[in-house]
Amino acid sequence: MSAVVFIPARYASTRYPGKPLVELAGATGERKPLIQRAWEAAKGVSGIDRVYVLTDDARIADAAKGFGADVLMTSTGARNGTERCAEGLAQLDRDPDVIVNLQGDAPLTPHWFVEALIGAMQPGVQMATPVLKCDAQTLTNLVTDRREGRVGGTTAVMRSDRTALYFSKEVLPHVGGLSNPPEVWHHVGVYAYTPAALRAYAGWPEGPLERAEGLEQLRFVENGTPVTCVPVESRGRVFWELNNPVDVARIEEVLKREGTP
Repeated sequence: MSAVVFIPARYASTRYPGKPLVELAGATGERKPLIQRAWEAAKGVSGIDRVYVLTDDARIADAAKGFGADVLMTSTGARNGTERCAEGLAQLDRDPDVIVNLQGDAPLTPHWFVEALIGAMQPGVQMATPVLKCDAQTLTNLVTDRREGRVGGTTAVMRSDRTALYFSKEVLPHVGGLSNPPEVWHHVGVYAYTPAALRAYAGWPEGPLERAEGLEQLRFVENGTPVTCVPVESRGRVFWELNNPVDVARIEEVLKREGTP
């Protein structure tokens, strides 16, 4: 299958304005903007034909071109990364088989997460996204963020066939103070779509659940398009997105521990 990666990035983040250009120090002390670290993660994925940064902001575009990325300019009207990907698709000369949306705030995404996602895009699958069973540290981070009033990572609830029932910024299912909580699945901020599914998405209005949660993938759920959840293994790697300023230190710690320059 032919596959391209789109990395949507916007400057005017509600929770963290200017987030794509926030610099993160790696193991050697070298500081790179978040968008570059996401691009480097995408470039490490096998089986990808092209990687594009998608943005409506000249500052992000200039930074991306500066480290060698291909850039597609999108409109200021795109409300989320999936809409931005639909705009990017319209600019390509021909349709790839699969479009991957690697969100620009997830530089810790291991290459095998994306490779597993592409592999899951078999005939009949319109859209897919990885999920990761929470380890103790990730679950603690999720619960701590909620307790302290921060909106952080996303959880996924699935049917037995691994299609999504729901995604939430809350920790679902409810774990409370249970010493042996039920399985909690951390949604990984990566999506794969067929061109047809991506074009259909752009034609649907924003739904009430998507609006309430601020989660773009819920538009597929609300419109009856199955979202295939692909369980992935961490292999000892820590996955975390940069959602709030407190996450900078969390991600830098992982970069240093894993020896990422």
